[in-house]
Amino acid sequence: MQTNEELSLVKMPDDVIFALDIGTRTIIGVVGIHKGNDFQILAAEKVVHESRAMVDGQIHDIDKVAQGAAKVVNALEKRLGYKLARVSIAAAGRVLKTCQIKAERVIEEEREIDAQLISAIEMDSIQKAQLEIEKEFSEGEKNQYYCVGYSVVGYYLNDYVISTLMGHKGHKAGVEVLATFLPQTVVDSLHSVMERIGLEVDFLTLEPIAALNITIPKELRLLNLALVDVGAGTTDIAITRGGTIVAYAMAPIAGDELTEAVAQNYLVDFDTAEHIKLSLASGQKEVPFTDILDNKLTAKAEDFKRVTKPVVDSLAKLTCERILELNGGKAPNAIFLIGGGSQSEGLCEAISDILELPLDRVAIRNRSIAKNVITNETILDGPDGITPLAILVTTALTKGQDFFYVTVNERKVRLYNCRKMLVSDALILAGFDPDQLICKTGKSLKVNVNGKERTIRGGQGKPAEIYVNDEMSSLNAYIKPADKLIVIPAENGKEGSALVKELADNKVEPVYLICNYNAETIGPRFYINDEEVSPDTPVSHGDNVEIVYEYTLQDIADMYKLEPSAWEFTINGAPANMATVVFPGEQIVGKSKKFSVPVKPEPSLDGFTELSYDIIESEPQTQKEDDSIMPIMRKPAQNLAQKGGICVIINEELVNLPPKQVDYLFIDLFNYIDFDLTSPKGMITLRLNGKDANYTDKIKAGDEIEIFWKG
Repeated sequence: MQTNEELSLVKMPDDVIFALDIGTRTIIGVVGIHKGNDFQILAAEKVVHESRAMVDGQIHDIDKVAQGAAKVVNALEKRLGYKLARVSIAAAGRVLKTCQIKAERVIEEEREIDAQLISAIEMDSIQKAQLEIEKEFSEGEKNQYYCVGYSVVGYYLNDYVISTLMGHKGHKAGVEVLATFLPQTVVDSLHSVMERIGLEVDFLTLEPIAALNITIPKELRLLNLALVDVGAGTTDIAITRGGTIVAYAMAPIAGDELTEAVAQNYLVDFDTAEHIKLSLASGQKEVPFTDILDNKLTAKAEDFKRVTKPVVDSLAKLTCERILELNGGKAPNAIFLIGGGSQSEGLCEAISDILELPLDRVAIRNRSIAKNVITNETILDGPDGITPLAILVTTALTKGQDFFYVTVNERKVRLYNCRKMLVSDALILAGFDPDQLICKTGKSLKVNVNGKERTIRGGQGKPAEIYVNDEMSSLNAYIKPADKLIVIPAENGKEGSALVKELADNKVEPVYLICNYNAETIGPRFYINDEEVSPDTPVSHGDNVEIVYEYTLQDIADMYKLEPSAWEFTINGAPANMATVVFPGEQIVGKSKKFSVPVKPEPSLDGFTELSYDIIESEPQTQKEDDSIMPIMRKPAQNLAQKGGICVIINEELVNLPPKQVDYLFIDLFNYIDFDLTSPKGMITLRLNGKDANYTDKIKAGDEIEIFWKG
């Protein structure tokens, strides 16, 4: 039931921001408004937990924490006169889950590594890190994780460390990342605690991210910096680079360890030890107290420093170890300390010595760094006032939008607005398989051809296409609320394939065969694993292929069933016997000893045209060749011309003319044919390619020539 005092409170104005920082030792509430570039603080309240309701940043007693938070809320409402209904809170860095893991990918031969491939491997690493974290939980406990930051620990090429993968080639590439996740259960539990005191969580951020917004000016955020929040229970560490936080860690040592050292040294309870610590840290020289034996004693500043020095040294050592681990083994450019524990005497000096940084590069940040925060609240002056102010400022800067939605292939995806979010972040949360983003060339086919290895490469794949709001984009492009992402998966290339005839050297000419004006081109013979095959036979991976380009004249006679005793053969115009080897590009001319007339050709088993002949006992007759044969006959003629000579057809007879340095003229032909000019039998007729010719006309390879007497 609401009290009269609560009923008299007015509604919380829309422009008012209420930030609540629940720490291990204290709860601080800040109410303010954002005006232009400034943040005006209207009120701030702070209470100390009456007992250790929180240990190492974790809520142990929900009711007591809720009671403390309610005190802060009530005090602020009395001062402001309106009911606080909305609240902004922050999850401490200690609730985050961090995993360092490496992902590798086999790279195709001769493929150059590009940005898309690197981003896909990084994305694969983040997904593997999330799966590794989930192993800690049972199936029923697994929940959604939001990647709040990651940094690349190292790149690897063929198992060797390399500074960058871009542009390299190799057989294996790897990326090792340190990824940090915010579990959905943490988000849910923080909401539940606020509901107990009647507050609606309007905005949820991370303490290191909020602190970054207020402690480090934008112009410095491109530098490599470490932000160290030394609280009461734990020390949260964040590494910044390129304007954002890339890695998080937590050291399980902080201000409470100092308090415990004081308690053990002076034999007092925890609260008394905390009082002694805070009093001496604030500048008091002496602090009177009563120990557990009722002895009235005095703690002096010089004794306090001696008692706490081992703890401060341990805190500095562990903090520096985690910084080096997160930052690739090297010290950052500078270190900023915040939180109540950062005021521990000697801490800055110890960190400076361990990391070998100048002392002026290890600084404690307090509210004075926030030049645009206007307030008279003294409780916010120290380093422990940074976090509540930072939550308020971050709420204003992000317009209270802690989560936002995008769609991936029409599926709604919720992202945590903790940094500049990338396309890859949305794809990870959508469960997109990185393998679908990288196209692969089809598997190559390897065979041995005439004793040499031959590779038939597979087809090129088609890369994935990524669109953001219908515009072509990439994995490392930034996204914003309500963006529409469309991803068309990559397509792998087809596997390498070939017919055996495609393995032949296309620069090697066939053998040319002309028999009584019937012409054939004879290609090579093909053998796969010692068995002769047809030219259209496909080859398989690992096949031994033999391609034979040469023939004996006997091979060709057998191929076309030509009876050697019935034929006379010449090769390039020279007489040949059946054992003569015929090489590619050479021309075989066969003349039947008794003229043969080709009858209907039948296809042979090996793909060549088989010719059969009817033998005519009479003298050879002149037969007009088929026009379809002439183009084939011109090919060997042109081939002979390339070797220096030419081949022409004179009165339907193929005539090879030897090499000559100048062009042949028509009159030169009479030196190579049997035509008696001394015994005229009428008027001589000269024709070249079907037209009348003169003795001085030039002759070219493949020309068709007619010379005869016209009565």
